[in-house]
Amino acid sequence: MASLLRNTLLALAASFLTSPASISAQILGHYVTTKLAPLPNPAEEYWSATADGKFYLFGGTGVITAGKSMLPGRVFEYDPATDKWTAKKQMPRPADHMNVAEYQGKIYLFGGAGTEKPGETGDSFQLNDSWEYDPGADSWKSLAPMPTRRNAGAAVAVGGKIYVIGGNQLAEGAPNPGPANDVVGTNEAYDPATNKWESHAPMPTPRNHPAIGTVGGKIYLIGGRIGAPNVANLSAEATGVVEEYDPAADHWRLMSKMPTARSGDGWATYQGYIYVAGGEIRDYHMDAVFRDLEAFDPATNQWFRLPPMTTARHGVNVAAIGNRLYIIGGHLAFDGTGEHDMDTGIQEVFEFAGK
Repeated sequence: MASLLRNTLLALAASFLTSPASISAQILGHYVTTKLAPLPNPAEEYWSATADGKFYLFGGTGVITAGKSMLPGRVFEYDPATDKWTAKKQMPRPADHMNVAEYQGKIYLFGGAGTEKPGETGDSFQLNDSWEYDPGADSWKSLAPMPTRRNAGAAVAVGGKIYVIGGNQLAEGAPNPGPANDVVGTNEAYDPATNKWESHAPMPTPRNHPAIGTVGGKIYLIGGRIGAPNVANLSAEATGVVEEYDPAADHWRLMSKMPTARSGDGWATYQGYIYVAGGEIRDYHMDAVFRDLEAFDPATNQWFRLPPMTTARHGVNVAAIGNRLYIIGGHLAFDGTGEHDMDTGIQEVFEFAGK
């Protein structure tokens, strides 16, 4: 009944407004004013997933250790029921820009950027590692490596498989370690039952840092960055392109563009809508981070704007737990400007109405 009421209100609002993107989100809910526990170690490049009602963050950018910048490989668990953060067993191989997804209570991490050997600095070695993290046991298991080495794509589980789509990888013949300089539409699926990989039709618009969600057995890739891996390079461009992938048909199709082209945002799926928060952009006018919170409805191929976050940031992590969107952490300035001084551990929570 609550879902029916919500959809009815959306339809009524749409009848009075010419653009669905301008619908007032007050009918959807509100931001919670209670301050919640901040992320203990704010950093860019946490990648996340939700499992069994808790939120897990992995990675983080390098920290200075003995005069060297080392990837920390952190793992944090957030429990909304207790508003408590807990440090868990670190990643077996520290990395950033991993592709992360949850499936049947386990969390899977694929690829990323790290170092070739333990104790080295930087994150210029392109990885094809595959790991399974068991939150209940706080344990890690190595899996069959991903066929292609890449980072900053997106992953989601549907139909018993985990699809890893897009990202950055080395140009053919380029040395590893070395900067990833190709933006790709690569689409590979991992089968947890067989521990095997298979290749599928590539995404038509190669990109990195997209949002991703699955609704009705189909996958949606939203926004991201085209042209070049590095947002600071003016050959790269934020995109608002949305593409739908049907795993059953191995087919892609174009959907309505998002209202605000951006990359480096956070996302979550809740009751058939895919929510996208924050992000960044560079063009000849500005270097900027976003406050925007927008929702995509695949059923109607329409976008809706919600009230923006109080704090503009990119590199945010978003979780849909209960009737709330938890929007956590990020960086307050474009492309790491200000380094760790501009990282934030803030939580902003959007609570849906009528639940």
